[in-house]
Amino acid sequence: MPNLSRAVAGIATLLLAAGLCACSGGGALATVNGQTISKSDFDAKLESSPAAVSTLQQMVREILLQQYAQKNNITVSDADIAAREDQYKANFPPGQWDEMLKSRGLTEDDVHKLISDQIIIDKAVGKNVTISDAQIKAYFDKNHAAFDKPAQVDARHILVADLKTAQKVEADLKAGKDFAAEAKEYSIDPGSKDKGGELGEIRHGQMVPAFDAAVFSLPVNVISAPVKSPFGYHIIQVESRSPGQKATLANTKDKIADLLRQQQEAPLIQPFLADLQTKANIQINDPRFQAAFPSPEPTPPPAQAAPPAGAAPNGAVSPAASPSQ
Repeated sequence: MPNLSRAVAGIATLLLAAGLCACSGGGALATVNGQTISKSDFDAKLESSPAAVSTLQQMVREILLQQYAQKNNITVSDADIAAREDQYKANFPPGQWDEMLKSRGLTEDDVHKLISDQIIIDKAVGKNVTISDAQIKAYFDKNHAAFDKPAQVDARHILVADLKTAQKVEADLKAGKDFAAEAKEYSIDPGSKDKGGELGEIRHGQMVPAFDAAVFSLPVNVISAPVKSPFGYHIIQVESRSPGQKATLANTKDKIADLLRQQQEAPLIQPFLADLQTKANIQINDPRFQAAFPSPEPTPPPAQAAPPAGAAPNGAVSPAASPSQ
């Protein structure tokens, strides 16, 4: 999907930086059978790790990008960031974006900073990139099936281990009992029981065959009979349904243009960042990190043209060129 690989790479960088943040102050960070691990020892261990160099380099790049944006009047609005984040979120099932950030200790501010840096890079290296309608059409003609939208349903379920319990849950629901309460009481699916059995949007072919067949044939809001799968027995309710949609050039043009633009920009990004770093005055005060920003190699003087055949240094006449006596 467009933008997903860049999002994952950027988030990985944030994870690295978050994991290497030093703990301020002294004192005990932990004790193991009475033996102390001090904050200063922990900080020293982090700072001496190879990953610390990458983190410092990333932090320097972030500053260089902000300085470049200010110098070149590049602005990134909250709306720009929100639109890019929505593109990333669209590649995650409902709820999993927030769960992913939470499980990795990331905040929305972390992600917004990453996205802002990406937009600055896009505006810097993409100013001379142009995508023609002919290129877009050629890409669509070759890859149109990849942009087709499959049929989807929004569904919830209650998974139980045996048929007898499944039949009881079915009867309870058809008698008017609350689906979420029944899910919390009976479901053995740890991923959905505390969410009222909610599975979110499901694409055709995403689930095991028995469940898939049932969920895509069940009318909206109807409580299913027990459906047996390798995991047990499911009671399913479809809450909404979205038909599949064939891609057209009109409804994929913007996505394809964005994808092609990224492909053209990709080889320009590292040279752009390297140029920023080469031209910057970066002073490293800790000898452990001196190698992270080596001084650029001095430019060699221009090569002097070789003297013509028979010529001697300083304008002297070569004996070989002297007229015969």
